[in-house]
Amino acid sequence: MRCIVCEEPNRLVMKEVGVPVPGPGEALIRIVRVGICGTDLHAYKGNQPYFVYPRVLGHELSAVVAEIADNDLGISVGDLVSVIPYIHCGSCIACRNGKTNCCTKMSVIGVHQDGGMREYMSVPIGHLIRAEGLTPDQAAIVECLSIGAHSVRVAGIRPGDFVLVIGAGPIGLGTMKFAKLAGAKVIAMDMNEVRLKFCQTWAPADYIVNVKNDPLKEVEAITGGDFPTAVLDATGNVKSMENALNYVSHGGRLVYVGLVKSDITFHDPDFHKREMAIMGSRNALREDFVQVIESIRQGAIDTGAFITHRADFNEMIGQYDTWLRPETGVIKAVVKL
Repeated sequence: MRCIVCEEPNRLVMKEVGVPVPGPGEALIRIVRVGICGTDLHAYKGNQPYFVYPRVLGHELSAVVAEIADNDLGISVGDLVSVIPYIHCGSCIACRNGKTNCCTKMSVIGVHQDGGMREYMSVPIGHLIRAEGLTPDQAAIVECLSIGAHSVRVAGIRPGDFVLVIGAGPIGLGTMKFAKLAGAKVIAMDMNEVRLKFCQTWAPADYIVNVKNDPLKEVEAITGGDFPTAVLDATGNVKSMENALNYVSHGGRLVYVGLVKSDITFHDPDFHKREMAIMGSRNALREDFVQVIESIRQGAIDTGAFITHRADFNEMIGQYDTWLRPETGVIKAVVKL
């Protein structure tokens, strides 16, 4: 079968490898779509934490089941599925407390182990979820949107809350969408005016703020001087993540959705006086995947506008570099196998 390997930063290679044989408790799946994530692009450029080379990228996956044993999930051969790529141990303190998304021995498909940029792969049956009623394209972006859904759950957003989402990339957009579905008044912040306009129509964000235009003053005015009760930073940018603290209301919450390969520092009195909670949101849970799939089925998410670029598997290597360029207008690229 065909397989694309990231041999080292800035180098993708197509190879022929054998079809995997599923082990006990695993299913063999035929990959039909692979969503391209910021994690993949960062790994390609050598900027992704927890990453070693060579590696088969790809964790935003939709697939058709090729081989599977009897199971309690009702999944059969021929079913379209999304893949939950966070392989957890099931026994650590996080797993015992139902937080499998931050397992102490976490192994993410496409990051810590080889991913889905290949024609077939074997995965634990428990990490498949039926995508009945979705298209292959839609099933491939469930994981990406689940990150946003989970971050909203972590933030404890309530109807009527002012929520600031910093970063209008795919994760930030998903965060805005699920904050809106939770009944929040959403403020979108970015430095790209085109992206901000997209936030207005797609999420839709209630307010947009360009970080180049005195954003602190704008956010203060929008919220009547109160500032947002929840701020979610989806940038993966050190400066943005450090500045995010300044936008949080007294008694509010700051959630880091994006990940950065660096230290983050802040002025303790500014943090302490607010009695602020600072949290990280990592990955997602099965319940987040279920929420996303149901939201897509109900038509609450415009998946057609979200997917802006497509490539066939044979053409992907030649197009990969272009997806790194802001001027190409990529929001979400999907590879078709």
